[in-house]
Amino acid sequence: MKIAVDVMGGDYAPGEIIKGSIDAVVSDGIKVILVGQEELIQEELKKYRYPAGHVSIIHASEVIGMHEHPAKSVRRKKDASLVVATKIVKRGQASAVVSAGNTGAQMAAALFELGRIPGIERPGIATVLPSPTGPKVLIDSGANVDVKAQHLEQFARLGSAYAEGVLGIENPQVALLNVGSEPSKGNEVVIEAYQLLKQGDLNFSGNIEGREIFQTDVDVIVCDGFVGNITLKATEGIVAALMTMMRAELRKNPLRVLGGVLAKPGIKDIVKKLDYSEYGGAPLLGVEGVSIICHGSSKARAIRNAIRYAYQTAQSEMLDMIARGFHEG
Repeated sequence: MKIAVDVMGGDYAPGEIIKGSIDAVVSDGIKVILVGQEELIQEELKKYRYPAGHVSIIHASEVIGMHEHPAKSVRRKKDASLVVATKIVKRGQASAVVSAGNTGAQMAAALFELGRIPGIERPGIATVLPSPTGPKVLIDSGANVDVKAQHLEQFARLGSAYAEGVLGIENPQVALLNVGSEPSKGNEVVIEAYQLLKQGDLNFSGNIEGREIFQTDVDVIVCDGFVGNITLKATEGIVAALMTMMRAELRKNPLRVLGGVLAKPGIKDIVKKLDYSEYGGAPLLGVEGVSIICHGSSKARAIRNAIRYAYQTAQSEMLDMIARGFHEG
């Protein structure tokens, strides 16, 4: 099993992307295919030692920029690193693709090259959120801004299959993210989706509000990509702001500084649990293959974890579970 890595995508490409890839090779024994401009890759690889046969290179002459139009750039730049990395998954040369590049372009490449699993209208991005009660899947976290009720119902089924197949959660509990817990709350799409899920065969528990995301026992939280992406980025911002405020307050007097020193290990553990780089990336669910979307600002640690995550996802029965579920549905 090999993981294809788009080394030209992301704010810190190619250096941090290659470093993270080599970390995954050395620490986890995962074989990688580095896709990008070969001369740059070869130059970076001179900095590292790694097991023979674990790293290969496929040259791709073009790069899709972070602000380029997703679909147009994928169609126009056939030799872009992201497109080539996705193609080799389609051809069976790699089991998954990992990229920190243009998210829209990665979604377009996955749809054009891998295709949708039969029965799925809209693939969704599934982001794993940490919480005191265990990991939770937020879907969709950015792929689909405008949706219909049946799309939310499909996201619920995709998220449930992922939670069970990859995270190992038996009979995952599913909820809709809404402005209130009552079935009549929310817009028409969410109200209709509530009824679809209530009548379906998933372990559906109803609506939850935003304040419950990190406290609820629910395993899969369903929403459209507009709400999901704002939720995700607001959470990242709140965590960063809290850490800044805590540091400022702890420095105000010597006793607080001492208390901060004593509390530092616990604070570091909490920050680690809330750090997106712990999982490294989020899978695009609903396509015929494993495509892991990473944060654009991912550094080596996040890339290493994303590669490990891609490997685990490719090893799981998730794709078969999704295909079976939609075929039976």
